[in-house]
Amino acid sequence: MTSQKHAIGIDIGGTGIKGGLVDLSTGELISDRVKLPTPDGGKPDDIVETTKEIVERLAQEEPDAPVGVCFPAIVSHGVTLSAANVSKDWIGLNAEELFEKALGRDIHFVNDADAAGYAETRFGAAKGKDGLVIMTTLGTGIGSALIYDGILIPNAELGHLEIDGHDAESRAAYSAKEREDLSWEKWAKRLQKYYTTVEFLFTPDLFIVGGGVSKHYEEFLPLLKLKTPIVPAVHRNNAGILGAAALTVRNERREAGERGRSAEAGTPQDAPAPTPA
Repeated sequence: MTSQKHAIGIDIGGTGIKGGLVDLSTGELISDRVKLPTPDGGKPDDIVETTKEIVERLAQEEPDAPVGVCFPAIVSHGVTLSAANVSKDWIGLNAEELFEKALGRDIHFVNDADAAGYAETRFGAAKGKDGLVIMTTLGTGIGSALIYDGILIPNAELGHLEIDGHDAESRAAYSAKEREDLSWEKWAKRLQKYYTTVEFLFTPDLFIVGGGVSKHYEEFLPLLKLKTPIVPAVHRNNAGILGAAALTVRNERREAGERGRSAEAGTPQDAPAPTPA
């Protein structure tokens, strides 16, 4: 089982790719945050090369640090099944394998909203919180993450719930407020309907609101009337980096535990040959 104390987290977005070396006990960056523009077009090979450059810079400080990468897509077993603000070439691509080959090391590859939610569970607004935590990021769309008793349930796409015949994020994301020039009060009415629906479906113990608009939480969160506590995220700009880093080490521990259980149980090779009849 790993005793790794530090890990590299990489957060890939539509406009920028950023990374840092993370202290996994505190959730603090122990390196400068490195950020480079996302290559025009967001094609796989170009993004991988930019990511490689960032990892190589950060690995100079700690060459053996494990690497976690978060990405704006549904991620299932290392394969990207969607693409937000990047090339459609990512859809159906074994992205984890592509990154591992280019970086020459194993990585943990995860959805960006999931990474941000996990960061809040480990180091932020939901630290030490049991039960179901739902994080939503209000931005161009609505990203979401479900964490139950500290365990991430990946790829929740709660921004795409259909409410009153509309994709929820088309009316309740922060981009809708800006596009329609809504007041905080009018936007809060849309958020009220959205969060009431999510609350009814999942009965969470805590809502966390992230995204850039969360720094203005005093303008809209007090306007919401919910049974569930709702609080702003602690880690905004660095949440993806922190979550990606923390998840890569959690993944190593889980795999080590599975190997240990397999050894205790005995593999098929260890089993005695059947006695002939």
